[in-house]
Amino acid sequence: MSNKGPEVKLDFSGFKLPKGTGSFAVVALGLVGIGYAVKNCVYTVEGGHRSILFSRVSGLGNEVMNEGLHFRLPWVHKPIIFDIRARPYKFISPSGSKDLQIVNIGLRVLHRPAQDTLANMYRTLSKDYDARVLPSITNEILKSVVAQFNAAQLITQRPLVSQLVRDRLIERAKDFNIILDDVSITDLSFSSEYTAAIEAKQVAQQEAQRAQFVVERAKQERQEKIVRAEGEGEAAKMLGKAIQSHPGYLKLRRLKTAQEIARIISSSHNRAYLDARNLMLNLSDLEKPQ
Repeated sequence: MSNKGPEVKLDFSGFKLPKGTGSFAVVALGLVGIGYAVKNCVYTVEGGHRSILFSRVSGLGNEVMNEGLHFRLPWVHKPIIFDIRARPYKFISPSGSKDLQIVNIGLRVLHRPAQDTLANMYRTLSKDYDARVLPSITNEILKSVVAQFNAAQLITQRPLVSQLVRDRLIERAKDFNIILDDVSITDLSFSSEYTAAIEAKQVAQQEAQRAQFVVERAKQERQEKIVRAEGEGEAAKMLGKAIQSHPGYLKLRRLKTAQEIARIISSSHNRAYLDARNLMLNLSDLEKPQ
């Protein structure tokens, strides 16, 4: 025999909910449903962005939504938002110059999508269009332009190189509905071997210019000596002719020289007595008849 306790039976037949509880639950559920519907029926396009709608019924639409609040059907429409602000893209590519030198060129590109072609861009490239397109077309344009110049021209004609890269890259990007607002070369470097060769060439040119300067200066000094010697020779000839034609000219020069010597001696603190011969003034010679 099994010992069982007395069974207890609960009778809820007389239990009743408070009045109004059922209607309150219905209202609460209705408010939650309305809030959920409102939240999923609208979406916001922030400044600097545009959106397109994908419909589960008709597919991707071509209409581009501007900034602001927009409506959609929950579970039917899915907004796809694009950032249309200009964004920088940096790229470094090793390229070969016309004289077979390796050149590392750094490029910075400001790009943005064309607004009226967002639907087609999403179909073909998705939202990461820049990562799919820009590396390949940038590398293609850089290599084609750099190959037209030798290494020295890439430095001396850098504005022309930059202009060619800019024009060709802008036209190439249009094929993918990408707008390039700016294209600029940020870096231009060569291999260490070529850089060392350039430095050695510059040093050699400086040495050659210095040697040329020394040679030119020596030529000028030599010419000056020749001119000076010719002048002194001409002066000596003229002096000889003057002495021959005017014997008194030599005596006059001797007299002026003696006067200068006498003036110097007289102004000196050390007194000295010199005869007329030491002063180059022989009065007896001056008195001799000619």
